[in-house]
Amino acid sequence: MTIISNILYWIATGLLVPVIVLLIYLFLRSLILIGAFFGQFMTERKTAAMLDEGIKNRSADEIIAFIGALPEKSGSPVTDCLKQILGCRDNDAKLELLVSDYELKADKSLATSKILTKMGPILGLMGTLIPMGPALVGLATGNIASMAYNMQVAFATTVVGLVVSAIGFITQQARERWALHSLVILDYAVQTLRTDKQ
Repeated sequence: MTIISNILYWIATGLLVPVIVLLIYLFLRSLILIGAFFGQFMTERKTAAMLDEGIKNRSADEIIAFIGALPEKSGSPVTDCLKQILGCRDNDAKLELLVSDYELKADKSLATSKILTKMGPILGLMGTLIPMGPALVGLATGNIASMAYNMQVAFATTVVGLVVSAIGFITQQARERWALHSLVILDYAVQTLRTDKQ
């Protein structure tokens, strides 16, 4: 039993360095995500207001004219998808494919936020529990310096993991709302164009 316990202890302590490295990487990735998020936030607000005004409560002819007036390369995935919808509005299967394809791309754009949301607490908890063993050994042997160092590592990894998770969660929630709003606009445009065709 002692051999098995020692093996588990060696495995756990050996994981500390990879856990800390991964936490640092995820923290840097979350900082990059925040920068991109603020740029996307401004773009999404402007695009959502423009699409609400140009598409909701409009006739099919007005929607066609509005989509036709959109710039070719706007940089916004939803306006690019609307241009494609306008180009193949007579093909129902293609319309469904375009909306589904947009939904897949929107889900893919959430991948980083989802990873940060889930991996931050996992790695933070691992980084908390792994140094607790050496900290307790230091306490038992009277090595207060070793115990203090290990407790410092434990608390630091917890805080970093929670910060990473919070950034991931906030950006995920906002991006999901933006994607849902865009899908509502796309579905409305498709249904309006179909009704007009009939």
